[in-house]
Amino acid sequence: MIIRTEPASQSTSRIMIATWGLFLSLLLLMLGNGLLASLLGLRSGLAGFSTNVTGVVMSGYYLGFLLGAFIAPKFVERVGHVRVYAALASTASVSALVHLAFINPTLWFAMRFVTGFALAGLYIVAESWLASEATPSTRGRILGAYMVVMMGGYALSQALLTVSDVTGFTLFVLASILVSFAVVPVSLSASPTPDFSAPTKLPTRAIWDSAPLGVVTGIASGLAAAAFLGMGTVYASSVGMSVDRVALFVGLGVSGSVVLQWPIGAISDRFPRRRVLLTLTTVASLVAFAGSAVDPAGALLLAVVFLYGALAFPLYSVGLNHINDYIPPGAAMSASVVFVFVNGLGAVAGAPIAATAMTELGPHGYFWVLGVIHGAVGIYAAVRIVVREGIPVKAQRSFTMLPARTGSALALLGRRRRPPNGDTKPRS
Repeated sequence: MIIRTEPASQSTSRIMIATWGLFLSLLLLMLGNGLLASLLGLRSGLAGFSTNVTGVVMSGYYLGFLLGAFIAPKFVERVGHVRVYAALASTASVSALVHLAFINPTLWFAMRFVTGFALAGLYIVAESWLASEATPSTRGRILGAYMVVMMGGYALSQALLTVSDVTGFTLFVLASILVSFAVVPVSLSASPTPDFSAPTKLPTRAIWDSAPLGVVTGIASGLAAAAFLGMGTVYASSVGMSVDRVALFVGLGVSGSVVLQWPIGAISDRFPRRRVLLTLTTVASLVAFAGSAVDPAGALLLAVVFLYGALAFPLYSVGLNHINDYIPPGAAMSASVVFVFVNGLGAVAGAPIAATAMTELGPHGYFWVLGVIHGAVGIYAAVRIVVREGIPVKAQRSFTMLPARTGSALALLGRRRRPPNGDTKPRS
C-alpha cells in the first residue's frame, strides 16, 4: 500500500488559504496601530506636551499590553475567539477617536492603555488560531508569514502619515477605520475556531535560575523597542525632520527588523547562542551610539536606523530561544508567558526613560539610551560566558523567529523538535 503525503508547499498553501482572514486582519491592525502610535508622537508635541509627559503617555500602551497578555486569554476561554476579537477591535477603534476628541495627556495615557490591552488580546486570538492550523512541516513558513505581516504592516503604516495633514482629524479617523475593518475578514473566515485554554505559567524564579541571560535580554529588548518606537517620532520631529522623513525614519527601523532575522537564527543554530547574543547586542550598542553622532539631516542617519532595527529587534527571538535551550521541551509555552511578562515590564519603562534622557541631554539622548541598554546586556552576557559554561551547540534547539511584542500563544507555533541532550544542563 502506498501512503501519499501532502507536500509541505501544498500544506502551507492550504493553511494560508484557510487563515487568509487572520492574516488580512493582522495587516489592517498593524496599519492602524502603527499609524496611530506615530501620529500621537507628532501630535503630542503640537499639543504642547513636554517630552517627559509624552514618554509617559506612550508608556500607557505597553502597560495595557502587559496586562492584556494575561487577562485577555481568560475572556477567550469563556466566550470564544470571534466575540473577543470583535469586542477588542471595536474598543481599539473607539480609543483612536477619543484621542481626537479630547486633547488631554491623562486621557491619552488611558486610551493608550486601552489600545495596548486590546491589541494584546487580538494578537493572542490570532496566534492561537494560527497555532491550531499549523503542522510540524509548516510552522516555519507560517511563522515567516506572520513575521512579514506584523513587522511589514507596521513599517507600511508609517507611509500613511503622509496621506493627510498631521494637524487635522483625517489620520485619526483612518486609524480607526483600519482597526474597525480588521473584524470583517475574521468574521467571514471559513476556518473553524480552535479550542482554547489559557496558558499556565512557570514560576519566574525557575526561568531565572535556568537562563538569567534570557530574562535580562527579554527586559532589555522591551526597554529598547518601546524607547525606539514610542519616542522615535518625537526624536525625529525634535531635530527638524519633515513628516515625510519622520515616516521614513521609523519605517526603516521597523523594516530592518525583518532583514537579519533568518541569518541570525541560522548563525545561532551553528554557534553558541550566548556568543551570538553578545555580538548582536554589542554591535547594536555601537550603532546606536553612532546614531547620536551623525547629522540628523543626512542620509547616513537613515542607514544607521535601518541597521539598528536589523540588529536590535531580533534580540527578542534570540532571548526567548536561549531560554528554551535551558528548559524542558514541554515548557515552551510557560516560558513564553514569563518572557512576555518581563519584556512587557521593560517596555513600560522604555519610553519614559528615553524621554527623560532627551530632556536632560537633548534629542540625541534618544540614541544614548538605546546604546546604554544594549551595552549593558552585552556586559552581562560577557560575564555569564566567563563565569558559567554553556551548553554544547548540538544541544541547542532549532531557532524560531518571533516578531517583538507578540502574545504568548505564538510559542505554540514555535515548538522545538530537536530535544536537548540529557536532562542536566549548566545554567546560562
